[in-house]
Amino acid sequence: MLALIAGQGRLPGLLAAAMEDSGRAFRVAELEGFPAEGLGGRPTLRFRLEHLGTLLGRLLDEGAREVCLAGAIRRPVIDMSEVDAATGPLVPRIAEALRAGDDGALRAVVAIFEEAGLRVVGAGDIAPGLLMPEGVPTRAQPDARHEGDAQRAAAVLAALAPLDVGQGCVVSGGQVLAIEALPGTDWMLASLAAGHDGPKGGLLMKAPKAGQDRRFDLPAIGVDTVRGAAAAGLDGIVIEAGGVLALNREAILAEADSRGLFLWVRP
Repeated sequence: MLALIAGQGRLPGLLAAAMEDSGRAFRVAELEGFPAEGLGGRPTLRFRLEHLGTLLGRLLDEGAREVCLAGAIRRPVIDMSEVDAATGPLVPRIAEALRAGDDGALRAVVAIFEEAGLRVVGAGDIAPGLLMPEGVPTRAQPDARHEGDAQRAAAVLAALAPLDVGQGCVVSGGQVLAIEALPGTDWMLASLAAGHDGPKGGLLMKAPKAGQDRRFDLPAIGVDTVRGAAAAGLDGIVIEAGGVLALNREAILAEADSRGLFLWVRP
């Protein structure tokens, strides 16, 4: 059985549906305060971070042997008065993880699950269809200008990777217009759109950090990403093949075509 540790967003619901379709046994555990979308009436364990040790014991007792972390979680605050006996020994590690960058925090949490005997699997292992193949499946196509911008964006993301800042940036005419940080891609694009007063061009690039463990925290795009890029006056979106989840591929492509944007799945 697989334990699906769910945070906010559409990804947990998409993975649950994929596992149901394949007949794979799973159990959903949702972190309190970070409701997932699309879970419907599926039985769900709701837990607090202060009860993580108890959750691990219950999942193992129920037969869980694998775990997948899916969805967004914004660093919860630990209430020491709520920590139970099974979680007490884990608190120093959890607290240290919450002080680290996103990648370091997730690695620490993953280590806790692995030490409990659970094998960590990625969203792409459960639902390979969320990872798009190389190519440009939209009617709009990138040109030589966009190739230069994509190279510039890739270099920026590679330089930022050791700082654990973000997984996206916007480049136009070789100029870096925005870099994704803690507020996320939608906020970054909305900020650009607020100052957009005419054609801008350029592109949004999303890619995992260099050296990132791709079993967790892969960047994702959805229909809202396309809408945000259009509102910001961009020409298109570039994602790394095999490294970015497309949440509802058909809807993303339809939205991009309706707005004249390209989607480039770049090797």
